[in-house]
Amino acid sequence: MSYLLVREDREHLLEPGDTLESDLGILEVPEDVEPGDTLETHIGERFVVREPRGPDLFDHLERTGAPMMPRDIGLVLGQLGLAAGDRVLDAGTGTGILAAYLGRLGVEVTTYERDADFAEVARDNMATAGVADRVEVRTGDVTDDLDALSDFDGLTLDTGDAATVVSRAPDLLAPGAPLAVYSPFVESSRDCVEAARDAGLVDVETVETIQRGMDFDERGSRPSTRGVGHTGYLTFARTPLL
Repeated sequence: MSYLLVREDREHLLEPGDTLESDLGILEVPEDVEPGDTLETHIGERFVVREPRGPDLFDHLERTGAPMMPRDIGLVLGQLGLAAGDRVLDAGTGTGILAAYLGRLGVEVTTYERDADFAEVARDNMATAGVADRVEVRTGDVTDDLDALSDFDGLTLDTGDAATVVSRAPDLLAPGAPLAVYSPFVESSRDCVEAARDAGLVDVETVETIQRGMDFDERGSRPSTRGVGHTGYLTFARTPLL
C-alpha cells in the first residue's frame, strides 16, 4: 500500500521504506507510517501523510495508455450499483484505474489484459492501490475463456471487441446483473447495443459523457469555453431476471 505525502505545493506517492529526494531535502518514509503522520525532510520541510483516493490513483499510477477518466468511472459505478463482495468480470485492464476503484469498494475483480507488459504494470498498480488481494489481473484475451466464466455480478469492458463479450453476457452474468462498456468511438457503441439487444438484454442505453467547467470572474459566470469535455461513450445494459 502506498501513501501520499502532501504539502501545499506538491504531493508524492510513496511506499513505506521509500526515500524521497527533492529540492526540499531528503525524506525517509518509515516502515510504520500511517495516514495523518507528519514527516520532515532533513532540512525541516514538512509533509502530511494520507491514504490516496481514487482521483489520486488516476494522477499517480503508472500509465500504459489513456485510462478511463474519473467522471466516466463515476457513471459506471453509479449505474452498476456494485458493492463489497460482488464479483466483476473486466476486460481491457490497461493502467487498471477502473479495477482499482472497484477493488477499493470491496468488489472482487477478475480483469483481462492482452498485453503482457501492460498486465504486469497493472499488477504493480493494484499493489500500489492496496487492492491486489481483490483484483486478479490475468494476461490474455477474455474471449478465449468465455466458456469457463460465469455467475458474475457485473461486467465492465474497454476493448475493441466488446460486442463479442456482450453477446455472451447471459452466460457470464447472474440474472439481473448489469454491464457497462466504454467506447471511444460511437460505431463500437452501436455494435454493443445491437449485440445486447440480440442477446435479450434489457435496459439498454448509451450515453455520451461531456463535462464542462465553470468560469467565475468579476464580469459574471458562464461555462468554460475551453473545449467541450468529451471523453467517450458508455453503454449500459442488464441481464433479464427471468
